[in-house]
Amino acid sequence: MSKIFYICSYGGSGSTMLCNALLPYGKVFHIHSRNPPDKLEYVGKEGGGNTLDLWFNGIKIPEDQLHKYHVIFIYKNPIKSIYSRFQNAWHLKHIQSANYSLQEVLEQNKDLYGIEEFYDNYSSINNKRNYNIYCIKYENIFQQQNNLSRLLNIGPLNLIKKESNRKYNTEEIDKLNLIYKNLIEKQENNNFIMMNNKQLIINKNLPIYKPIKKKHFLNTIKLY
Repeated sequence: MSKIFYICSYGGSGSTMLCNALLPYGKVFHIHSRNPPDKLEYVGKEGGGNTLDLWFNGIKIPEDQLHKYHVIFIYKNPIKSIYSRFQNAWHLKHIQSANYSLQEVLEQNKDLYGIEEFYDNYSSINNKRNYNIYCIKYENIFQQQNNLSRLLNIGPLNLIKKESNRKYNTEEIDKLNLIYKNLIEKQENNNFIMMNNKQLIINKNLPIYKPIKKKHFLNTIKLY
């Protein structure tokens, strides 16, 4: 059975890293849609759609095909994500956010990017969905990547953490910590893998399979 992975995020959260790690195990789509649909949909031009390759396209996937799909939402401390990607106007368009500057966020003391809304859209319980969303905490993925492999019934991900020496403006960080206090607390209280706002316990006795060499596919877009 061919696996299809939907890797969703608000950006700056390790989603590209995870997409690349999953390539040996199936077809991978990188998604920045703000609202996951109730009925799982194709992405971009798939299934006859006509949207950006990073967005769900409104065309529902047949019920008898849903077993192939694994939907993952990977998230990270929003402040680090902001400094990583949110000063790029194209990225803000991709996550369906208005084009605000960091300075405007700080001046208005609001989550103008709607990061908490984005997070809630994927992590909250929605009994209307015909698929599951696995919510993955970036901060834990390197130590617990084998549990993700077990969950997805795949081989090793071989993820390696790259340390950053970036220095941040202390005054900005203090303000952002206040703006995103509620979201940060939600995320810190989570376990590594959550589904429907509940912790998933992974059986560590499950094997981790060796990858099968295959042609890789990853949806891509132009970077500006």
